[in-house]
Amino acid sequence: MAKIVVTPGMFSGVEAKVNWKTPIVTGAFSLLIIFAFGLFGKSGDVTFQISRTKDAWFVPNVIVSSAGFSLTLGLLMLAISGVSVWLTFKNSKTPVWLVLIYGLLGAVALLAWLAAGGVVPTAFILGQAIALAVPIILGALGGVMSERVGVVNIAIEGQLLTGAFMASVVGSLTHNLWIGLLVAMLTAALLSMALASLAVKYLVDQIIIGVLINALVIGITNFLYSEWLAGSGDTANFPGTFPIVKIPFLSEIPVIGPALFETRATVYLTFVLVPMVWFLLFRTKLGLRARSVGEHPMAADTVGINVARTRFWWVTSGGAIAGLGGAALTIGNVGAFGREMSGGLGFIALAVVILGRWQPFYVAASALLFGFAIILRIWANQVSPGIPTDFITMIPYLVTLVAVAGFAGKVRAPAASGQPYIKG
Repeated sequence: MAKIVVTPGMFSGVEAKVNWKTPIVTGAFSLLIIFAFGLFGKSGDVTFQISRTKDAWFVPNVIVSSAGFSLTLGLLMLAISGVSVWLTFKNSKTPVWLVLIYGLLGAVALLAWLAAGGVVPTAFILGQAIALAVPIILGALGGVMSERVGVVNIAIEGQLLTGAFMASVVGSLTHNLWIGLLVAMLTAALLSMALASLAVKYLVDQIIIGVLINALVIGITNFLYSEWLAGSGDTANFPGTFPIVKIPFLSEIPVIGPALFETRATVYLTFVLVPMVWFLLFRTKLGLRARSVGEHPMAADTVGINVARTRFWWVTSGGAIAGLGGAALTIGNVGAFGREMSGGLGFIALAVVILGRWQPFYVAASALLFGFAIILRIWANQVSPGIPTDFITMIPYLVTLVAVAGFAGKVRAPAASGQPYIKG
């Protein structure tokens, strides 16, 4: 069998051409933070609670002026915007890690503005942001695995909803959450098999298939919830959640201890899956073949790679991971299934795939920003920030729109993404 020659950046999904979107958007939001949250922000101090009483060592709380702190962060964001301008003048792209740092600074500035005169439980915010980001991370990983072999997976929303439903029902009926988790992954994988079969074998438009699968799953789960679960919640829709597992000593580290080492099984599984998918894609022959199928299926076919089989199994495996993300919504967080409880997270996961440029680590970091956006929405309703609740509710979706339109720039997806392959 002939060897596949890979050139630097061949399958990286990087930008094809540098544009001015990122400098313009970062500059505009930097000025918004400086003026709205800084110069004309709320008066009063904000207290960042660093340590808990049971932590291994005590770190005193950090008390800062809400307006002054937000102004400082806004200036740092403006400096990053300046770096982005300089890079664009040099016809270079703004690195993803720099955009993620920018987003983190903006999230902290918003947090300081919302909590003016109050206390920010830092460990709680970080831990909840990670937990809420888990379904997005896992859904996006499924999307990465599909698109890397050339199949656009619009059905992530349906896969998450399927996993959430099956994990709750099977976990309740069997009284075993691990069985519920495995069944959730299996059923989401079967759903992905339908997507893969229709797209790969019968060459049906991949976007249409994904939309129809989403509509089908929403309809079925809504019907079963209304006709069955709503009246049998105690027996069929009350699985509970995985217990919180503490890793000795590490869980007592201030801030990161409770967030990373005092959490549930679904979060720990996510910590394993992100580097595992990255290693599989970029450090193994299996991943090289998958990426070659997503870039140039005819060339891959020429050297003996079965394009249809490769696409089928990668899409199916990605669906199983997305099903795990659905299980994280129920038995990994809420403890029961609710109507349409995925709430658009599958579409946010699609945006994360683009923002993360089809790279598992970047995808996970991007999803964490959306996790921050969601927990800020929830937490802001509790601290009564003085702005309409509806505006706070739309924060995650606004972040999605701005991130994809402004920060992602003109990225290059795998060349054969969305294109059916006809052998010969």
